[in-house]
Amino acid sequence: MDDESAPALKNWFDEARFRSVAGELAKVHTGFDRKRFLKVALAGLEELSLMQRLRRMTFAAHEGMELEFLEAVEVLKELAPKIDHSFVTLFLPDYVASYGQENFDESMEALKFFTPFGSSEFAVREFLKMDLKRGLRFMRTWSKDEDEHVRRLSCEGCRPRLPWSFRLEVLVRDPEPVMPILDRLKADRSLYVRKSVANHLNDITKDHPTRVIEILRGWDWSNAHSAWIAKRALRTLIKAGDREALALMGAGEMAKVKVGAFRVEPRQIKLGEAVAMEAKIQSTSEQTQKLVIDYAVHYVKKSGGTSAKVFKWKELMLGAGEVLVLRKNQRIQNFTTRVHHAGWHGVELLINGEKLAADGFTLNVEG
Repeated sequence: MDDESAPALKNWFDEARFRSVAGELAKVHTGFDRKRFLKVALAGLEELSLMQRLRRMTFAAHEGMELEFLEAVEVLKELAPKIDHSFVTLFLPDYVASYGQENFDESMEALKFFTPFGSSEFAVREFLKMDLKRGLRFMRTWSKDEDEHVRRLSCEGCRPRLPWSFRLEVLVRDPEPVMPILDRLKADRSLYVRKSVANHLNDITKDHPTRVIEILRGWDWSNAHSAWIAKRALRTLIKAGDREALALMGAGEMAKVKVGAFRVEPRQIKLGEAVAMEAKIQSTSEQTQKLVIDYAVHYVKKSGGTSAKVFKWKELMLGAGEVLVLRKNQRIQNFTTRVHHAGWHGVELLINGEKLAADGFTLNVEG
């Protein structure tokens, strides 16, 4: 996770939180050294970022418990349901990743136990990095588990490009070892799991697009769960106008349409204000056709150049000769993942992957 992405979130690990966890640890472990824990935990706390505070909780717990790893895990299992914040519970799998690498099998079982309380997706990657085959044996079993959190862990933890974590380069190069997991979960009843499967496949499209398309061609698209995963998995390829991905969506042919108008208003805005987009599209086809309509905003970079980001707009069936008018507002404001810069922002209308119209607006970022 980017430590600068959300500075206020570090207060999830404030002094009150450390004292609360210390109190709960003292209840489940009579030998717990509360003074030692707090001395370690609170030293220079204000200067620490979110993830540094999480790691501090891990280290302070280790210092306060003064137990061998397997004994410590049993104490932390009793502690887990007493923590009332799912993100804070991430220090539990972090403890396993930090101190359990000499106890591989026991650590994997501990990660399975802790994942319903928050998630073990980051910690499990340390063990996959150590021994991929051994780790994936556990995760294939997890993919059959009754608990949706465990099934999700089997998929999310081995994503090749998991956000806020290091890449699993061996799986970036060759994703085949995880395919049995993805195949088992391709129609999972849990939306939580399906989102993970879709994101995992979307990761793979960035390095092996043809392989993902080949896999999805073999799926049963009449199954609503599988179709949902497939569409979401193809999103990066769709935004890039990949013809094979569009074909899977039923929009592989170039759109037979005429864009009567495409406007972005107002022409000048200040940071925090919104632009309104309107597109008038008329079918020139004698048959109903599938349209995948997106738009791209060319954001100005600090260097003065631009970088395009594609947004979904609409998927629909357009009848022969039919006229469609679409409207959409988008507020232009800073996020933790994007800081805006002044200048002309081009906006393109994309239909079935093809740029068919363009307009734009000028952004003023001065206060």
